[in-house]
Amino acid sequence: MIDEHELRRLTAGRWLVPLLAHLDAGGGGSRFAAMLSQVGLSRSALAASLGQLQEAGWLVRNSGHGHPLRPEYVLTASGATVAAFCGKLMEQRRRLGLEPVQLPRWSLPVVARLDEATARFTDLRQILAPVTPRALSLTLKQLLSVTLIERALEDRFPPIAIYGLTPKGRALAEVMR
Repeated sequence: MIDEHELRRLTAGRWLVPLLAHLDAGGGGSRFAAMLSQVGLSRSALAASLGQLQEAGWLVRNSGHGHPLRPEYVLTASGATVAAFCGKLMEQRRRLGLEPVQLPRWSLPVVARLDEATARFTDLRQILAPVTPRALSLTLKQLLSVTLIERALEDRFPPIAIYGLTPKGRALAEVMR
């Protein structure tokens, strides 16, 4: 598993996981036009995502890419590790029938945290800071709707909601370990 800091950095952009998975499948490099057509995003979104990957130190421009068969962008050593993680993650998402739009930004950190133990909303909010309460609430609702997590009420006054992973959620978390 990649560390928590890398996971948060990875989930900061909507297209970073699919893009790194594409680079991993392509042997560690690719051309701009190939990424544009195969990942299926706009030119501006691709340029912004490539900038984020370069800023993270996971991707560099290939200075000798002049030949049409050489990739324009190549993974760094640390990027190759993260890209291999993304490749496994995308494969598991396909098996589970999850589209990238079904998993909002904070979904992977939430699933990783719930893999350790069940948690209350306030626990998740403290651990995943700087997540806003609204973003966490929307993420939990989305994860409930795709049956990755389950919500149980503790019989107290007032009742306390406890969140945990479903078998489908554990299958996704297993890849993230």
